[in-house]
Amino acid sequence: MRIYTDINLADRTITRRELHGEAVVKAGRYLIARTLLERDAATVDPLGPQNPLIFSAGPFAGTSFSNANRTSVGCKSPLTGGVKEANGGGTFSYALGQLKIAGFTLRGAAADWVVLHFKKDGTIAFDDARPYLGKGNFEAGRLLQEKYGKKVAYALCGPVGEYQGLIAGIAFTDKDGRPSRLSARGGVGAVMGSKKVKAIVVDLDKIPPFDDPKKVNAAVKDYSKMLLADGIITNFYAKLGTMGMADVQNYMGGLPTRNFSAGQLADVKAGESFKMGADYIGPLNTSRGGEQTHACMPGCVIQCSNVYHDASGKEVVSPVEYETLGLLGSNCGLTEPDDLAQLNFVANDLGVDTIELGGMIGVLMEAGLGRFGDVKFMTDVLAEIRAGSDRGRLWAQGTARVGDHYKVGRVPVIKKQAISAYDPRVIEATGISMMATAQGADHTTGNLPRLKTREMDLEALISQSLVVQTNCAATDSLGLCIFGRSVTEPNTQFLADAINAAHGTALTKDFFAELGRETLRLEREFNRRAGFTQKDDELPAFFYSEPVPPTNHVARFHAADVHSMYDRLPT
Repeated sequence: MRIYTDINLADRTITRRELHGEAVVKAGRYLIARTLLERDAATVDPLGPQNPLIFSAGPFAGTSFSNANRTSVGCKSPLTGGVKEANGGGTFSYALGQLKIAGFTLRGAAADWVVLHFKKDGTIAFDDARPYLGKGNFEAGRLLQEKYGKKVAYALCGPVGEYQGLIAGIAFTDKDGRPSRLSARGGVGAVMGSKKVKAIVVDLDKIPPFDDPKKVNAAVKDYSKMLLADGIITNFYAKLGTMGMADVQNYMGGLPTRNFSAGQLADVKAGESFKMGADYIGPLNTSRGGEQTHACMPGCVIQCSNVYHDASGKEVVSPVEYETLGLLGSNCGLTEPDDLAQLNFVANDLGVDTIELGGMIGVLMEAGLGRFGDVKFMTDVLAEIRAGSDRGRLWAQGTARVGDHYKVGRVPVIKKQAISAYDPRVIEATGISMMATAQGADHTTGNLPRLKTREMDLEALISQSLVVQTNCAATDSLGLCIFGRSVTEPNTQFLADAINAAHGTALTKDFFAELGRETLRLEREFNRRAGFTQKDDELPAFFYSEPVPPTNHVARFHAADVHSMYDRLPT
């Protein structure tokens, strides 16, 4: 049994309901899409009080089940106008699970800024948030720990979210207490700011009860063993982390470079390293005392994250991830990892999406406001965003709106959300996923970053995309991290057995794909009600007209090719 809580911020009424069995299991993206449809949220003002903000933990939250403590946050996106689920790692769902909380929905808006405190005794306090307002995430986090102690996890609306900048995410504490793991995309932090909720603090307690704890404990151990025996996990994620994808994409020619005007930052041959890739950064970082293997959440054995140190051996930021490297780094013309790490820290302190931030700054550079590779210009942009100046607030509205304002021709967005770090002219299957998904240009909905596609036709690519989108939707609906997919997807019977032991369900291995397909259908229906049509799946025109070096490919597929792809999902 778990508890789901509905919180009306306007009058501070709290409604709780018990969840059992599959109601606990079908969480995350599935729960968010279903709840938003049930609440008729498709036509509400995304920054108005009628837009629910949903936090959801998976069925193994609160345990050391590896990579199973992701937190999903969802709402109608103020950035795209469509459905949004953004998930992050850290300790927030770990704490929710330990208090036997499956999730909660924030409704309405508070009259004054508040901190919500979920206590061990089951009560929820509405505390004064004024001491934390206007402060960067690291200072605000330090003050929160001074008040609530270190045996807590928290979700934090940063200073950009306070003024409802659409690049704002929601920051969660990592296992070392840093507010550095973000549900970043789609403007979820702006929605939290619109509700005047500065932070949500959750007490840590103990592993929650399960139907058959012995079987669950055995499953936790067996799952870790399977991960540690998997070649993709041990040879890529655990060895290089997500930054390893920079080497792959630079070699393939799919790395966003100088506002998507090129697909390669450095001309390298297979096996060679370049300065913005993990093969170079990893040894550099460890030689300085940094960590190249770091778990973002308790119990995770994948440890694909990192703690980046400078030349003096001092911690700069945790983590530097591939998407940040691709958008805030190469896309803006940066060639020095130390410069990227410093900017990454500032972005974390502001609590903003580094994909959207990097896409937006690339457009500013395209508009002639700064030069590609100009670190001072990028630092000044971040200072304006922090200050909330007129220009800063404009820039905090994200890539699409900034591109419109400055009348820029090359604006890399789909559904007004910045494209992730995979050029769709080269990484075509991921491009198709980003075009079709209701989530906006989000690679995590269906990424196939190594697939060689030029010999494949549309039908084959759509088939591949649908499989990976289905699996990712299921993964996101179970509180799992997609970096464990190489183990979870071939072992869905094991996963079903573990869930059955935990929550008394009778799931079969087929539940996984069924959950993913239903989630995709719900999300598509939400966007249909919100007014999205086929034209919203089209790539920006420059992807079709500008060949990207070194491959000199242009995009092959249009909205009409992909819009109806979800009709092919098995029923």
